[in-house]
Order: sequence, then structure tokens, then C-alpha cells
Amino acid sequence: MSADSTTLAFDTSCKIFVDGGCGFQAPGLHSFVFEPLFTVGGFEFNKPMLLALLSTLVLGAFFWKAFAKPKVVPGKLQMVAEAGYDFVRKGIVYETLGKKEGEKWVPILVSIFFFVWMMNLWSIIPLAQFPVTSIIAFPAGLAIMVWLIWMTLTFKRHGFVGGLKNLTGYNKELGAVLPLVMVIEFFSNVLVRPFTHAVRLFANMFAGHLLLVMFTVATYFFMNGLGWVYAPVAFVLVCVMIAFELFIQAVQAYVFVTLSATYISGALEEAH
Repeated sequence: MSADSTTLAFDTSCKIFVDGGCGFQAPGLHSFVFEPLFTVGGFEFNKPMLLALLSTLVLGAFFWKAFAKPKVVPGKLQMVAEAGYDFVRKGIVYETLGKKEGEKWVPILVSIFFFVWMMNLWSIIPLAQFPVTSIIAFPAGLAIMVWLIWMTLTFKRHGFVGGLKNLTGYNKELGAVLPLVMVIEFFSNVLVRPFTHAVRLFANMFAGHLLLVMFTVATYFFMNGLGWVYAPVAFVLVCVMIAFELFIQAVQAYVFVTLSATYISGALEEAH
């Protein structure tokens, strides 16, 4: 059973509590697989890619409209945009990097925050109904970008030897356990951190979307016979999951950018 342009890939003729009915068709990995919208030279462009592109266009249009002609007394759109910008700048970047070091990193971290948030939000937007970050390639791409910034900044700031000390947690006061600590810190920083950075976002959005799809499908399947007793319960759970997802979507964008700022801060710190 292949997925179509929606994430609810199931047999709509199948119902529970009717003669010849069938069992509940739980969502699975097929809910995250999409037929290509079009193919160009072997390159397949599908729905998640379209939503990622739309995220860029929507955010670009929003901030352009908000700040194209800024006013001393801001209008509603400018006020909302400034509030979001200041939240990331003061609440994340300044708190993690400090005002002096952090100011230069505000543009990219603000961009990442709203890009991740927008890709998450598609999960509860009608017709889209899919969080782009539940496809591992998208959070992995962002995590790799942050990792490259982190590595480049580390060696640019400290040089090759100093950069290695920074990444390995070199501290001669550790004595005999220093070699072990350096190996653990190296693998943690160079290999584990970018992996967990991507998987944390991916896993939360993957699981959240799977639960949302499950209760949505359950509502549909119960809408017949005795199932009408249970359908309202499933529908209430759908509403609860949507509200919960709205919270998680914002939290995951916040966590992703906070970790990004933390890694950049670590690159700027002096090795022991």
C-alpha cells in the first residue's frame, strides 16, 4: 500500500463494526513515503521538498513585508516579527553567547529557528498536514551545517592544536585519565553531537506525527455502527494531540537553536 499526497494512506472503504469490515489499519512508515510530484533528470521532487521550499518562501515574504518599511511605531505585522526576532536574539543568542560575541550570529540563528518552526508547523496546517522535519534528511542537513560552522570556527579561533584541545577537553590537571577523557570527548563532539542534534528534532516530530495520524485514522474507522460510541473519544484525542504538537513544534525549534548556539559558544571558549 503506497502513500499518496496525504499522510493518511489507508483503505477508505474499510470500516469497523460492519459486516465484512476489517481491522484497524495503523499508520506506519508508509505515512512518511510520498510519490514524487514530478521528476527531472532522475531527481524526484516530492511533498516534503515542496513544503520545505514553501517554508522558505513564506518566511521570506513575512519578514520582507514586516521590515521592508519599518516604522518607529510598528504596525501589527512588524510588532509580531520584532517580538519573534528579539525572542531568539535576547532569549537564546545573548543568553548563550553574550551580547558582544552573539550579535554576529543572530541572523543565522534567527533564520534556523523560524525555518525549523515553520517546517514543524506544516503538521497541523490543512492540506499540508506533514512536518517536514519528520524526514531525517532535513534535520540532518541543518545539523551538518551547524557542525561545519562549529568546526570551522573552532580551528579558526584556536588554530589546529588549540582546536584539538578544545574538542577533546584537554586539561592536564586530569592526570592519568586525560587520554581516556580526550578520546571520549573527541568522539562525543565530532561524531555524537551532530547525530543527536539531528535525531532529537527528527524523533520528536516523527513520533508526534505518527500519533496524530493514528488518532485521526481511528476517528474515521470508528464512524459506523457501534464505533460511533468511540469516535468522539478519538476525535478529542486528535484535538489534544494538535494542541500538544503546537507546543512541541515551538519547543523543538527552541532546543535546536539553543544547542546550535551552545556549540558555537563552545568553539569560542579557550581550551584549558
